[in-house]
Amino acid sequence: MGTRRKSRELCLQMLFQWDMGKQEPEHVKKTFWSERGEVDEETRNFADDIFQIAVDRQQEIDDLIQKHAQHWRMERMAAVDRNVLRTGVAEFLGPYHTPRPVVINEALEIARKFSAPESVQFINGVLDSVGKELAVSAVPKRS
Repeated sequence: MGTRRKSRELCLQMLFQWDMGKQEPEHVKKTFWSERGEVDEETRNFADDIFQIAVDRQQEIDDLIQKHAQHWRMERMAAVDRNVLRTGVAEFLGPYHTPRPVVINEALEIARKFSAPESVQFINGVLDSVGKELAVSAVPKRS
């Protein structure tokens, strides 16, 4: 498994812990990393970065997900699905310049591992729609 995939999975796990436990983000990171074995610095830093973006911009991220998850409220989504989506949108919003198809594909692979089979199509649709909106809004307007 690649470093970035591992980071995304670790981020998902931290977000899940944060979401379910309603703990402060710093407490989540401290307890999360203390329970892990050796994780290389690059993997840990990328996971921490995505987690921090997801937490810091949670309302914006949740609003985007809600807007594109037609007829689904955040609280009604499976917790894993909700946090896979948060991980993907946080990466879209971060400074990484990861191509949209890569972010989506990685989220789908993680969903296949941690979520229900029927969730994959839902996550694909939501992330694709959010990614397209963000791509359009990032294009500079011509005068």
